[in-house]
Amino acid sequence: MLKNIAISGFSDEISSDLETQLQKVTELGMQYISLRGIDGDNIGKYSVDRIKKDVIPKLNKWGVGISSIGSPIGKIHVEDDTAFEEQLHTLQTLCEIANELSCKYIRIFSFYIPQDQNFDDYASVVISKLKQFASIAEQNDVILLHENEKDIFGDIARRCNTILNEVGSSHFRAIFDFANFVQCGEDTQACYDLLADHIEYIHIKDAVYKDNINVVCGTGDGQIPSILKQMLDKGYEGFLTLEPHLVVFDSIKDLELEHNTDTIQNTAAKDGAEGYQMQYEALLDILKTIEKEQS
Repeated sequence: MLKNIAISGFSDEISSDLETQLQKVTELGMQYISLRGIDGDNIGKYSVDRIKKDVIPKLNKWGVGISSIGSPIGKIHVEDDTAFEEQLHTLQTLCEIANELSCKYIRIFSFYIPQDQNFDDYASVVISKLKQFASIAEQNDVILLHENEKDIFGDIARRCNTILNEVGSSHFRAIFDFANFVQCGEDTQACYDLLADHIEYIHIKDAVYKDNINVVCGTGDGQIPSILKQMLDKGYEGFLTLEPHLVVFDSIKDLELEHNTDTIQNTAAKDGAEGYQMQYEALLDILKTIEKEQS
């Protein structure tokens, strides 16, 4: 395995049961997960005490660490100020949870924009709210990772670049998610060229332009092997986080606008555990090829 690189993953795609998640990733030889769905609840519903009581003992038992917290922060409508105020409190709790878990990263989003509106018109309100999130992260010495995601303000590289530059905080950095850019009709190489200096964390997820379906990494239009090689050649260190999206899984109801599962065909794998393993093995193959090219 390449030095200074660790593979993690959204293990709730294996099962909603945390113990089952930890057993499977350990069998695969993985030492990290991204914590999102835990025993049927989203991490955003957890208190620090509940993490200490119900989660940390299991992590310790299996010897698994947390690469990032897969929070729902920012997955609210941009004009919903009540939800935003609630999320400020939730984020504070998640920062405390992150510190309890010795995890420095929390994944966030940049708000759903009304589909019939010009997204760019919302730049100032989005940036103002993201700065408030970043301020909480700074106070807790946590780094927020903005995920480029469909239907939110920062869905395409140009707008991701805008918010990353405007928020302008070392506690607010970028996730590079290949599949999400493909599903927004973006060229992932151009996205990487624009955002390279902002990238802190990588999601391993692939998709095809034709019908936006998620596919095994390296088999879609995300250009994962070539861009990953560029990232590693440039000195990227840190996590590669599996997010297979090859079968419908329990916690997807918390992730997609209107529970949209149109991009998941359910044909690549028989269940979440198999899909997760397929993605892991495909990534290992990509990394082995890159390693050979580097040697």
